[in-house]
Amino acid sequence: MTNPTVRMARHSARHPWYALIGWLLFVALCLGAGLALGSHPATTEDFRIGEAGRAEALAAGGGLQQKPLERVLITAAPGSGPLDRAEAEAAAREIGSRMRQLPEVLSVAAPVADAQHTALRVDVTMKGAEFDGKKHVDALLAQTAEVGAAHPLLLVEEVGSPSIGKGVDTLRGDDLSRTEVIALPVTLITLLIVFGSVVMAVVPLLLALSSIVAAVGLSMIASHVFPDAGVGTNVILLIGLAVGVDYTLFYLKREREERARAAGGRLGTQAVVELAAATSGRAVVVSGLAVAVSSATLYLADDVIFSSIATGAVVVTLVAVLSSLTVLPALLALLGDRAERRRDRKKPVGNRASRTSRAGGRITAAVLRPVAEHPAVTLAVSTLALLALALPVLNIDITEMSRETHSRAIPAMRTYDRLMAAYPELKAMHQVVVRADAERSDEVAGALRALADRARAEDPAIGGTPVLRTSADRRTALLELAVPHSVNSPEARASLDLLRGRLVPATVGALSGTEVAVTGEVARYADYPAHQKRKLPVIIGALLLVTFVMTVWAFRSVVLGLVGVVLNLLSAFASLGLLVLVFQHEWAEGILDFTSTGSIGSRVPLFLFVILFGLSMDYQVFVISRIREARLSGVPTRQAVLQGLSSSAGVVTSAAVVMVTVFASFAALHLIEMKQIGFSLAVAVLLDAFVIRVLVLPSLMLLLGEANWWPSRGARPAARPAPTERQPTSVG
Repeated sequence: MTNPTVRMARHSARHPWYALIGWLLFVALCLGAGLALGSHPATTEDFRIGEAGRAEALAAGGGLQQKPLERVLITAAPGSGPLDRAEAEAAAREIGSRMRQLPEVLSVAAPVADAQHTALRVDVTMKGAEFDGKKHVDALLAQTAEVGAAHPLLLVEEVGSPSIGKGVDTLRGDDLSRTEVIALPVTLITLLIVFGSVVMAVVPLLLALSSIVAAVGLSMIASHVFPDAGVGTNVILLIGLAVGVDYTLFYLKREREERARAAGGRLGTQAVVELAAATSGRAVVVSGLAVAVSSATLYLADDVIFSSIATGAVVVTLVAVLSSLTVLPALLALLGDRAERRRDRKKPVGNRASRTSRAGGRITAAVLRPVAEHPAVTLAVSTLALLALALPVLNIDITEMSRETHSRAIPAMRTYDRLMAAYPELKAMHQVVVRADAERSDEVAGALRALADRARAEDPAIGGTPVLRTSADRRTALLELAVPHSVNSPEARASLDLLRGRLVPATVGALSGTEVAVTGEVARYADYPAHQKRKLPVIIGALLLVTFVMTVWAFRSVVLGLVGVVLNLLSAFASLGLLVLVFQHEWAEGILDFTSTGSIGSRVPLFLFVILFGLSMDYQVFVISRIREARLSGVPTRQAVLQGLSSSAGVVTSAAVVMVTVFASFAALHLIEMKQIGFSLAVAVLLDAFVIRVLVLPSLMLLLGEANWWPSRGARPAARPAPTERQPTSVG
């Protein structure tokens, strides 16, 4: 009873108001410091990956980097008949005149008609970096809307990376607001069922939300070291609500068990809180560290998006652990005796809770009966079922989700579809960037022209007119080749392979003393998944090592460390297999409201593995802690396994329901990659809580017997620690 967890709980329980006020000040300080310092968003340079990123750096060095570009599309309004060319040209002139007056605009190109003369477009190049365009696009959209209103017979629309990015951000914000509306009430209802008390149900939610607020402020500070790619807050909300409620739930359930065990005795509120801290408090610390360290392996991805995800997950997890160790014991000290007296007065509620508990116990007993009687059969059947679910992983197709996959609920995407139909040559492009000495500028230009001629002659995917640009210092040259195919299409990928594999080496690549690289939309969307595939084995290896080390450290058992590694792999691959089965095919489109891309987003598998490995440690640590605790009290291993499962099944089930609710709400989002992440995590938690921890783990532990604790000579029984306080205490 002298470990740091208990000491922190003891201090908070003895001085609850100081602890509560201290926590509120901590949350306010974190948020205030974050707002004062501000967030440091990722820049265009932070997103450069692979050869495409190297080419973009070369182009930027010569001032030829991609600028934010908006395109104004002018077509006939629906039901107005053919396009009035004279009015369309007048509208184009007005667009050009208005845009040139805006401080955000760098240049406006001459109007370009489509091949069928049914549309007219005006290209508007914005100032600044490509990634920053969406911050300043509102002024351009306002001018376009005014011109459209002045020409009712025309449909005047604007689209480009800035407006699409803004639309995606807006839709994501709306979706996240909707998930909160779904997740918070369901979580509250679940906690009400678990505790039978409004006060005790609200406590986990309040702590989780306050942890999220503090983590948002801390992440803003951390962004000055690890730039925020725009996903940090989403991750903090996703992970913070799940682990924040879970950790508080583990602690609260144990406190209530200890209080029920001490009923009629001499233990007071502070002593009960200390006992909960000595048991579940330690499990919370181990689980939180496991989630944080697992999440930190994402830094190995060498990618700003995953670094941002890692920062958000690590910060919110550690803050949630801190809240469980400090302010939660204080709240329990303030509310404990009062809640007990209130439950005593409300006999019907108490009876209903008792009936619910007995019903849950009967269900747990029914589930554990085959595990206890036939552990080998249960292990074989459940493992084979999980392996069968994992089989679709063999056919996984990982791609970077391009703008074609964005939801058409975004108005800019509907405009994008009409623009691509009228101007298919704008779908994608290759950009060949060459850097050489200035005196070789003419030689490089000649080689690039030869490359363009060969590409048009040998590559059927190349269309339009090649564009060659040279930097002011004549040291950098850039050749643009139009590709009238979507970036993830087989034609575009084959064209990129031909360009990089044969055409570039045979022309400009043959020049000595030059640096050559290929970028463009096709290259970007090809290089990013390839980068992730290279990093995936490294990160999975680090995850396996973290899982093993954390389990061995927590339970002093190499066998349990190996068991944890195997079970996490089994759970992750089964979840990934279900993801492939659902999202790479079309049969579930109507159920989950999506259009299949025939692939899985490149970020999803890595995110799934890392977050699942961390979160699964919650259940593993909590369940095995109860088993080990029973064993240390002198119970034989077989009985300890069944007893530990019985005592932890209710809280694990409740925690799983909360997590599944949070993650499943993300499956309702419009953005396909977020939908895949939400679905995969919800399925993973279901499998982990209801199959791995209830069937596979106990069956395996029953078969292993005393070998579970190797290399120790068995978990030696120990006397139950005596709490430091034995006098009943009435607080508040």
